[in-house]
Amino acid sequence: MLMEITTLLDEIAAYCGQNGIAESTFGRLAINDGKLMGRLRTGGRITEQTCARIRAFMRDNPEPLRRRASGQRAGKTWPAVRALVPWLNPEAEKSFRFYDNRQKYLLFVTTSSEKWMVAERASAELANIRPHPPAVRLFDAGVGDGSVLARVMRAMHSRFPTMPFYIVGKEISVENLRLTLEKMPDRFCEHPSTVLVMTNLFFSEAPWLQSRLPDAPPPVWHELALTGTTGHEFEQQITNLQPLLAANWQAHADAKTGSPVYERPVVLVIYRKDYKFLLEPVLPRKGAATADFDFVLASQPYRARASAKFKARAVIAPLARALGPGGRLLGIHSHGEGPGLEIVRRIWPDDNPFDTDRHQLLREVKTALGPSARKFNFQASSDAHSRFRYEMYTLPSEIGANIGTSTLLAAWNAAVYVAQIEDDRLEHVISHQDYLDATAEVLRKHGGLWFWDETYVISRRQEPA
Repeated sequence: MLMEITTLLDEIAAYCGQNGIAESTFGRLAINDGKLMGRLRTGGRITEQTCARIRAFMRDNPEPLRRRASGQRAGKTWPAVRALVPWLNPEAEKSFRFYDNRQKYLLFVTTSSEKWMVAERASAELANIRPHPPAVRLFDAGVGDGSVLARVMRAMHSRFPTMPFYIVGKEISVENLRLTLEKMPDRFCEHPSTVLVMTNLFFSEAPWLQSRLPDAPPPVWHELALTGTTGHEFEQQITNLQPLLAANWQAHADAKTGSPVYERPVVLVIYRKDYKFLLEPVLPRKGAATADFDFVLASQPYRARASAKFKARAVIAPLARALGPGGRLLGIHSHGEGPGLEIVRRIWPDDNPFDTDRHQLLREVKTALGPSARKFNFQASSDAHSRFRYEMYTLPSEIGANIGTSTLLAAWNAAVYVAQIEDDRLEHVISHQDYLDATAEVLRKHGGLWFWDETYVISRRQEPA
């Protein structure tokens, strides 16, 4: 059954890549289950009848979304496909990118220690910030599943237990937003003087909570003042946001770059109603929000293979401008090296996904900032201080003569996820056994699997009194 599920997962991934659709969309269209792939990847079962239905769907509908877009029927009446996938665009299909695949991302997150290590590094950086009234201000440039943000919020409470928090998180995926919000009720219990803002705006817009596109639709601005005092009460009220978010937190793939782009800007503001009097000077105002962050966390906010110029101009320079006096930006990205890259190069010997290091990036950021660069300090640090290692979770007994299939698949997924190998390159490779053999050889050679990230810091100088 495990091998059958593995084969089915590969077939679905290839089908989604060929059609340029998300796997959650595939699940809804095929069997009305958007969480199908996530459940299967985490050990969920499937009946032979359901498996047959899925394969029949792929066989009978080789290009379902494009047919629907051209007004043709694909043998059955479907739901409003364009409502499910509003970014349908033939050009966008060419840009379908591996690292936008949530299911592979979630498998990587749950089988590696990266999020834990990132949170540890970010929490240590809190010792270097000096907040100013009325709040400690944090911006998370890519919240993901919220596990790093939740850990950092705990560390913030430990260091600043009596100060109000103003926390803004950027996230384009509504499914990642849901996972993040699930972790927040307890945060409002432990630290009630918290204002949490979630938005899908671009990096150049999110710190100020305002779209800068001339033709962008009006933003959806929603405030939730939590009532009650328990985590259970907060959870119920946050869960009730799902219909609102599902209707408005939508994205499409840009026709030129393939990058996810919001359909409509959304700003979600959550705080406790019984603390509104205290939080009044902290709450953001529509059209007049202030950035001036004490701490910006930019963990993996860009694609490794993107140029240093793009990373600097589109992501890091705008985030640096959002720092307040004395504020600090912690950047974290993949460095390469280690067994993970060795697995990739056994299949693609000349592949080099990590061709931009922190030194190159900081030089480009200085150029992008122009004359204002003199307001900032740029800290690359030594390799020993900058780099940290994280590992794939395994038991010693799992790395032996006969490595289990689930361990091999998790290791392979981690290696190609970190290297951001696109689905179109994976299709041919996974049709043969070589990729699993290569993965097993590397695991045995090193006794496990690990990767390296590197960090850098940009701080804004204190303005003279």
